[in-house]
Amino acid sequence: MDRDPAVTRFIDGPWADPAAHRKFVEERIRYDFPDGMGYWTVLAPEGFAGWILLTPLDLRGPDIEIGWRLVRSLWGRGYATKAARLVLVHALGTLGLRKVITDIDPANAASAGVARKLGMRPVSQVLYAGRMVDRYIIGAGRTA
Repeated sequence: MDRDPAVTRFIDGPWADPAAHRKFVEERIRYDFPDGMGYWTVLAPEGFAGWILLTPLDLRGPDIEIGWRLVRSLWGRGYATKAARLVLVHALGTLGLRKVITDIDPANAASAGVARKLGMRPVSQVLYAGRMVDRYIIGAGRTA
């Protein structure tokens, strides 16, 4: 999934370098996420669809971010929205988080659409990895 340039088009990472990508994935697997946070595998009738994350922003925080990545062949079927909605309910309900953010490249209309369907709203632009991205937020009391 990460080696598909269409999937990672708007996401900075070591996608083209197999050794660096492996190191990145292994670090994420070994990371000690706060209780109730981490990566969730998304399975669809077609098989592995991707994942949803709920982690401290860049693994440093203090903000908590939600993110999603799906294999291209399953885009447009609602899997990202459905799976991310469940994780947001967990974040705002079970974990009692006050807010959850996601940073989305302004050109990534599909991810912006998922964020809006989740009830997230753009609140600002922030500099991330040398470029401006739109920050979306949802807070406690909002319906995912």
